[in-house]
Amino acid sequence: MEIFRELKSIESVRAFYLGQPASFLYISSPDCAVCASLFPQIEPILANHPEFQAGRVDLGDVPQIVGEFSVFTAPTLLLFVNGKEVHREARIVPIEPFKRKMEQIGDFVRTAEQQ
Repeated sequence: MEIFRELKSIESVRAFYLGQPASFLYISSPDCAVCASLFPQIEPILANHPEFQAGRVDLGDVPQIVGEFSVFTAPTLLLFVNGKEVHREARIVPIEPFKRKMEQIGDFVRTAEQQ
């Protein structure tokens, strides 16, 4: 089963993060070695957090994402809750702190869904 949905237009990106209670965007760039090596480490983390819908965007396919989200480097990882950006990581992402942040935000989302 695919965890990440490929988003190919700025409209699909907007609909994706605005249409979910909690979402995650992985923004990568073509021929980016860091993007390619980080993604396999991020994928299992998202697999453990079904409260987040996960999307993947390539800057080559959706160059408008740079201006829409102030993306200055790749990869950029964005977490949204109710359409609001709540966390951002870019370029070199330490995995353990990222896992902890996912747990914290995931706990918040699950608690909010139960109320």
